[in-house]
Amino acid sequence: MKVLVIGKGGREHALCWKLKQSKRVREVYCAPGNAGTHFDGIQNVQIEMNDTRGLIQFAKREGIDLTVVGPEEPLTLGIVDAFMKEGLRVFGPRRDAAELEGSKVFAKELMRQAGIPTADYRLFRSAPDAEHYVLSRDVSLLIRSKGRSTLRHPLLCRTASEAMEAIDRIMDPREMLSPNVTVEVEERGVRVGFATAAEAKDYVLERPVGLVLKADGLASGKGVYVCDNIKEALAAIDKVMVRRIFGKAGDRLIIEERLDGQETSILAFTDGRTIVTLETSQDHKRAFDFDKGPNTGGMGAYSPAEIVTPELMAQVESEILVPVVHALKRARRPYRGVLYAGIMLTNQGPKVLEFNVRFGDPECQAVLMRLQSDLFDALEAVVDERLDEIELKWDKRPAVTVVMASEGYPGPYERGRVINNLEEANAMKDVKVFHAGTTLRTDPSLGRDDRAVTDGGRVLNVTALGDTFVEAKARAYEAAASIRFTGSWYRRDIADRAIQTAASKVPV
Repeated sequence: MKVLVIGKGGREHALCWKLKQSKRVREVYCAPGNAGTHFDGIQNVQIEMNDTRGLIQFAKREGIDLTVVGPEEPLTLGIVDAFMKEGLRVFGPRRDAAELEGSKVFAKELMRQAGIPTADYRLFRSAPDAEHYVLSRDVSLLIRSKGRSTLRHPLLCRTASEAMEAIDRIMDPREMLSPNVTVEVEERGVRVGFATAAEAKDYVLERPVGLVLKADGLASGKGVYVCDNIKEALAAIDKVMVRRIFGKAGDRLIIEERLDGQETSILAFTDGRTIVTLETSQDHKRAFDFDKGPNTGGMGAYSPAEIVTPELMAQVESEILVPVVHALKRARRPYRGVLYAGIMLTNQGPKVLEFNVRFGDPECQAVLMRLQSDLFDALEAVVDERLDEIELKWDKRPAVTVVMASEGYPGPYERGRVINNLEEANAMKDVKVFHAGTTLRTDPSLGRDDRAVTDGGRVLNVTALGDTFVEAKARAYEAAASIRFTGSWYRRDIADRAIQTAASKVPV
């Protein structure tokens, strides 16, 4: 068989790497691919992932037997529909089913109709409405004037907007009987004084809230803001709906209650009738150690997620995976492909944070590192609607993936920095370096494309197996430390949660 993988990130490199191991696969192509796919003997095709016409022409010309779509954007734009119309076999959901990721509003409404557990939410189509909702959050503050003022009694403010209005009233020159009036804010018996209205308002905006704000459309994994206080929520609204940093993806905004617990990623194959779950994993979305900093596309992952027991997995299947597949089928949007459920394990049980319509990245790298079955067989079974014939086998050893990023990520960063020592890292036992944001630079002395250089924010996914999480983590970080490119950085705490969970299970 000849296989075409569409995409150029770490996920697509991992898919190509695993498909190339299949005894049934003769040739693997990647469009457009990266330096890592090139070094692994994959034929890179210089066609961009959204050039549907060009990809179809290539698939026909080369006699491609199966096309595998990696990223979410071409799926939501209908690339699967276009391939199927031309009689080409393709792995991934159709455009109408891919809306499960393409629109968070659609996903929330579908979950509500299907009774799938998820956070309560509100939908907003304008920034003023969203800001009004955030400022209506309960703060329960007593605000009074200090100094001679006509406002002699404390003002009980239930919401942030009431508190802001009270501060403006106190600092209104018409209410002052002397020039040295100040504001005092009382919260749970503790009083704090402020010389200016701006300082007092800033204190109000720093009151804690548990909100998550999500741009409705695709935002490359960066459209979700977990906000600890009112100020952060207002700043997120400004970025998404006023400054429009995600373009049309910010036309609508979801604000939902923050769920507490541990996150896990559940991946499953489905052909619309049968569901086969993959091994569990956990992602690390925040940029810095201890889950600090802004959200990213993912700074690392590990598999399995020790916190997910067989009983919990059965609950996720029955209460989340089966209902969403059935709901899409009833809506005449049959789902075939890989389904990603981001789950929060709360005290009330598992709840859905998001659905994705493709392999998670970097979860895919950690999970595929452990897959012992033929990936091509599984993907083909999904396309042919005979997934009930497939049983997946797994390496029992855990895997850890560490993302090496460019200086400045998730903000602006430079490209074109030479990466050194890749061969040495790949030569380490049970280590595989998947390329995420790399390309090739021509070495004039050799007269060919020979040097890997940075070409993205997340550059490399250093993945390792080990007999224990401690061993897998040590091996991954040893490999990452051996790789050099200017400005490289990575989190140092990937898989620490798994190590702690595993340690707690050891009998004393």
